[in-house]
Amino acid sequence: MKFKVQKSILINAIQIVQNVISTKAALPILSNILIEAQTDGVALTATDLDIGITCVIPVDIQEQGAITIPAKRFSDIIKEFPLESVSITTKKNNLVIIDSEACQFKIMGLGREEFPKLPEFKDKKVIKIEQAILKQMLSLTSFAASGDETRYVLNGTLFKINKGVLTLVSTDGKRLAIAEKKLGAEEDVDLQIIIPIKTIHELNRNLKDEGELSLIVGSNQALFDLGTVVVISRLIEGEFPDYKQVIPVASENKMKVARSQFLLAVKRAALLATPDYQGVKLEVFKNKLVVSKSTPDVGESREELAVEYQGRELAIGFNPTYLIDILKNLSEETINLELTDSEKPGVIRISGYVYIVLPMRLS
Repeated sequence: MKFKVQKSILINAIQIVQNVISTKAALPILSNILIEAQTDGVALTATDLDIGITCVIPVDIQEQGAITIPAKRFSDIIKEFPLESVSITTKKNNLVIIDSEACQFKIMGLGREEFPKLPEFKDKKVIKIEQAILKQMLSLTSFAASGDETRYVLNGTLFKINKGVLTLVSTDGKRLAIAEKKLGAEEDVDLQIIIPIKTIHELNRNLKDEGELSLIVGSNQALFDLGTVVVISRLIEGEFPDYKQVIPVASENKMKVARSQFLLAVKRAALLATPDYQGVKLEVFKNKLVVSKSTPDVGESREELAVEYQGRELAIGFNPTYLIDILKNLSEETINLELTDSEKPGVIRISGYVYIVLPMRLS
């Protein structure tokens, strides 16, 4: 194998694929990147056996072939390389030569035959989704997925397609985020899968604001083809909770508030939060909201915001992180927060989107 490539292009590709490599890889080969020089470019692939990523880049290929190289060492060498043009050549016994006119490295690789083969998706239906749409839907839902490994089925985002409508759902049991969007074409698909959160993070990193992606689903894996980047993921097996039964009926008790002002007020109050005293207090009066925080042995804060509100007065506590996560991802300038009782969840509803967050007890 022999090819020439621009340093900046190669670094970008390495960074895309090496995110999935575990620092505690069970097999030495899983710490390597597979490099394949093909007719249409060079493909870089990394996997941890649960998720695999391939990135194809344009290069000047002089000889086809394949090798695997330790990812971190390869990345460090390319980053520090003195020239923009890099030549990579393989020799016998898996020796890899990385050089330019002024600098040369020789490192040992491993043969491609030891690298796990990624699954193939032949004769499977292809579902087309606008990348910008999926990117926005993930930003509004994925943060609510659970990180608690004992609730494995919640460690990801539900992808559901029915009658041409894509629905994404994430929950950790204390909050629930649901986004719905009609796909461009009436897809003849009835699909329900759970994508692991690690895969969701990789999709968030690589989705563009334009173009389409292709989604192909196998028996226990899914492939997302973004063009130059392909992500293949194992699916989470299990039954996702029936999220529809916990969506409250729309309340008339709505507080209309400027999103950015509300976000900043909650952020400031959260500065006094501790693991034992997380809750931020919201007191709602006629056309006024008071955001406050009191933490023993730390201090207290109080801030007033002008809002539109004609309902009954109430005080309610929330985990500030759960409010910040949603407020920073919404694009609307003004939002409606439904509050019915100090012990009932708060709800934000926007066209095609619902966010539900349970209150916290205020000591």
